[in-house]
Amino acid sequence: MCKLILNNYFHSLFPIQKEIVEKITESFCDFTLNKNTILINKDTISIKTYFLQKGYVRSYILNENNEEVTTNIYSAPCFVNDFLSFFKKQPTKEIYKTITDCYFWETDLENVQANFHNIAEFREFSRLLFVINYSKLNDRLIEMVSQKAETRYLNLLNHQPHIFQQVSLKIIASYLGVTDSTLSRIRKEISKI
Repeated sequence: MCKLILNNYFHSLFPIQKEIVEKITESFCDFTLNKNTILINKDTISIKTYFLQKGYVRSYILNENNEEVTTNIYSAPCFVNDFLSFFKKQPTKEIYKTITDCYFWETDLENVQANFHNIAEFREFSRLLFVINYSKLNDRLIEMVSQKAETRYLNLLNHQPHIFQQVSLKIIASYLGVTDSTLSRIRKEISKI
């Protein structure tokens, strides 16, 4: 399969020459996973990093009541990984599971490290990617503690409306930190406006 979307992702975040991007992505291999398939399981060490070209993935934990709590929803195109597990070789705390049929590119730590050491533009791209991911995580944390559920729902609806066409309301409710019935009530109240 053509690496056009993968390569364009690098260009979208950082001005980088086509030849350098092709060098970075030459070690990436493609694969597919069906809907509801675990990509990375809890308590395992992530030995690959994944670029999601098509589809939706979620990460989640099981709380003390053994209920699934969605921590993130990934929509293509983006990188998906437990980066602490990948770089520090420590067990993951979350489960990463496909929500839809997905198309991925993968590479391993050895290739990532070689790119870090040999390609200055890859170091800059990676730094920028980590800053972007940290910013998203920090924004989500602040939203969860400072905004009402209705506000979080409207923000998600306004910024990522496509999620509502591909992801179940049960998963969205969990991601928003509310129950299914609360999300149903919020949607009903908003529809009256």
